[in-house]
Amino acid sequence: MKKVFVSGAFNLLHAGHICFLQDARALGDYLIVSFPPADLLWKIFGRKSALADADKMAVLNALSMVDEVVLSTDDSEALSFESAFRASGAQVLAVTTDDLYMDAKSALCGDCGAEFVVLEKRPPEGKQTSSTEVLDRIKAPTHAPLRVDFAGGWLDVPNYAIPGEYIVNCAISPTVSLKEWLYRQGAGLGGSGGWSVLNGWDPVRSELGLGVGWQDPAVIAETGACVWKSGQYPVLEFKNTGEFLRGRMAVFDTRIHHNTPGLAALNRNFVKIARAGRVARLGVMQQDITTLAVAVQMSYRLQLDEGMEPLPEIGESIAMKYCGGGHGGYALYLYETPESREKALDTCLDLYPVEPYCRTFGKDEPVPWEPRYLQRLRDRGVIK
Repeated sequence: MKKVFVSGAFNLLHAGHICFLQDARALGDYLIVSFPPADLLWKIFGRKSALADADKMAVLNALSMVDEVVLSTDDSEALSFESAFRASGAQVLAVTTDDLYMDAKSALCGDCGAEFVVLEKRPPEGKQTSSTEVLDRIKAPTHAPLRVDFAGGWLDVPNYAIPGEYIVNCAISPTVSLKEWLYRQGAGLGGSGGWSVLNGWDPVRSELGLGVGWQDPAVIAETGACVWKSGQYPVLEFKNTGEFLRGRMAVFDTRIHHNTPGLAALNRNFVKIARAGRVARLGVMQQDITTLAVAVQMSYRLQLDEGMEPLPEIGESIAMKYCGGGHGGYALYLYETPESREKALDTCLDLYPVEPYCRTFGKDEPVPWEPRYLQRLRDRGVIK
């Protein structure tokens, strides 16, 4: 009888584990699975066990391809299963291609006269899965804000980063969820970053993979009105709740599709972009909407220089600019008072109120649209 031995934490059993165990079992006639008990898992790897040892053993024993389950008891990060492996008399030790301790395990097999087999990961339907990914999806929020950016845009793109400069933005409500997304998509409010956050993906990696910057997922995850240091990855310099902006922000739907990745390579004056970022930083730190409005207008003038169409005057706004990469999508409008914003909202059916959003007590609470604006979204064809 040919015995095959595998080891792992098996902390959250998922389809990737099942595929691995099936492939390992196919290498012989008898499959032995080993895992470290909870106290050893914590001592060696600093990880908590998701299940009690007896429960984990019961789950693994219930699998049709598993013939025996044993505990790994050695105080060794690479070879916690060594004693169990030697005692089992297994002729094969199987691992996956991403195993971190292949050299030590291969040497163990050489010492024992066993075969060392590296199996390609065979995730179901071609999608790789890990326990970390499962946990991230479980921990992902059910609701998330989107964001408006004030100044310093593009300085979060690694290729355009300028040390010592700033990106300034604010998370906004109403919030979105995977089931309810009541904004126009592809419109410059950081939707792809929000989607990544809600799915439990690594949002910064996802955005950088698109060839754009990290500011969207950074502020959506952080919430509040934020000042970020320009660089390869997000570093928060300062934040506040953004309450000084309540009742003073609105977004205008230009009804033109926005595509940030397609705009990344355009020529821009990054020196002037950085200058606007510094002014916006002061506005947020001093909670002064007048100073912030100056920065927003500086950014807007740069957008016009880039070739964007002029935005309409809507009420008594004190500043306006396209959101995100611009050339369409939503545009941000600032108003000096809630009353002036309310008047503007009454005059333009493509203008919608947004408010600063800051997480409280670690919870992401849903913030719905007011009924009258929900109806406006339907009337304007944003939602059905």
